[in-house]
Amino acid sequence: MGKRIIAQRRGSGSPKYRKPSFNSKAQASYAPLPINAEAEGIVKEIFRCPAHSSPIAAVSINGKLVHHIAPEGISVGQRLKYASTDEEAKTGNVLPLKDIPDGSSVFNIELIPGDGGKLVRASGTSARIISKSEKGVIIELPSKKEKRLDPKCRATIGVAAGGGRLDKPILKAGKMYYISKSKHELFPKVSGAKMNAFDHPFGNKRSSRKSKARPVSRHAPPGRKVGYISPKRTGRKKK
Repeated sequence: MGKRIIAQRRGSGSPKYRKPSFNSKAQASYAPLPINAEAEGIVKEIFRCPAHSSPIAAVSINGKLVHHIAPEGISVGQRLKYASTDEEAKTGNVLPLKDIPDGSSVFNIELIPGDGGKLVRASGTSARIISKSEKGVIIELPSKKEKRLDPKCRATIGVAAGGGRLDKPILKAGKMYYISKSKHELFPKVSGAKMNAFDHPFGNKRSSRKSKARPVSRHAPPGRKVGYISPKRTGRKKK
């Protein structure tokens, strides 16, 4: 190898690929547990954060400011509930999955109770609660995959705001370049087969063969670990 390939330069190895966290205005996460059952939040502000695709809502809970991913239809001054009540579940309330009715749309779902929300956080996305049992609550993710979670995991009722963000096409490569640059993402992305031989194991102009992928050992050096990395099986599948 002439040099380290782009796939190995990502992460903390090079400033070019570090996400600019200093541009973030707030960290969108639920208030730490436990929360008083009588706690009520008031939406103070809704703003745009470069680190998130959806708008962020600044919510005051007992005088402490917490930032949430804003749901569609929320407004400044709206009151949010953090505990189950006899009232019908309303958009924007943050409740444990066990207290949200079946069939409800939810987003910003916790994987572990108290982690602040890890699933379904992109703008315009939502999951659906399918069923509840003693083993846990089953939700359907936007990918149609079903996942069982702890009933104590919290989620926001509704759909994440900012839907339709991708409806407007990006007509110029320059615009995509600056969008990617603001997030420290690489653009344009060039396939390995289009590169020179010393830039990538798949690159050369001496063959018309399009795919040069080969099974690679899990213990291969970083510069060679491209293609089929540690496949479970190789060769033609026998019937």
